[in-house]
Amino acid sequence: MQSNPSDDFMSMPLEEDIFEWQFAILGPRGTEFEGGIYHGRIQLPAEYPFKPPSFMMLTPSGRFETQTKICLSISNYHPEHWQPSWSVRTALVALIAFMPTNPGGALGSLDYKKADRHALAIKSRDNPPKFGSPERQSLIDEIHQCMLAKAPPVPPLSSSEAATPQITAPPVTDQNEAVNGNADNEVELDPGRVQQNPDRDVAGNVHEVHVDAGAGRLRVGFRAEVTVTRGQSAVQKPRDDRLYTWAAIGLTVAIVMLLVKKVLKSSGYGGYMDGFFSG
Repeated sequence: MQSNPSDDFMSMPLEEDIFEWQFAILGPRGTEFEGGIYHGRIQLPAEYPFKPPSFMMLTPSGRFETQTKICLSISNYHPEHWQPSWSVRTALVALIAFMPTNPGGALGSLDYKKADRHALAIKSRDNPPKFGSPERQSLIDEIHQCMLAKAPPVPPLSSSEAATPQITAPPVTDQNEAVNGNADNEVELDPGRVQQNPDRDVAGNVHEVHVDAGAGRLRVGFRAEVTVTRGQSAVQKPRDDRLYTWAAIGLTVAIVMLLVKKVLKSSGYGGYMDGFFSG
């Protein structure tokens, strides 16, 4: 991340504990978060990258609670979804893309009005959040100054934008519904399609978001391409393997033919069917 920095986020570890990282992301462009600087904390487990990290936001945004672990499919809330190929960079790109989505009442999420979120975006530039030890605070201050130097100004929020509702989405299908009792947030990523140098406009083209705001797990699946200036990344679900489909069809046909042969044989037409199948 130091050799290939991004204009949209920055993250650095503590010198006294390389498993704890401080980060800051810019609000996605074209949203009420644009121009805002949002700080957070990443805690890597000793088994990283074989086990997922945890994420916590420190800057008020109107989208996430502060000093509360964020529940994503790439966080330690769901280790069964974690893949070692995912990185801190991948997670920060996902976090930026997730900010303008509808929280749907999920645990740890907030649903402020656009005008309030816009006001928080302006306020986020003034001073970095206060958190932890002097070393942590020094790192937060350093990251804030770097991000402030390259952050675009906060654009004005028009009255029509303030009245526009949040992104709406239909419920997901049954196979994506809750499997536990907690309301969580999930962002589905295909790490093979996320390039390692995503930079500007990481949340440019989110076309469709599926949300289940029921009592169980909130699952958000992005069906979109995330536009960047120096590369592209896509968040897509894997396609069905046609080979397995045709194999299943062939197996079904073979079973049906054997059943027909058995029925006809029991009816006295076995000899005819033996000649039919052998011929």
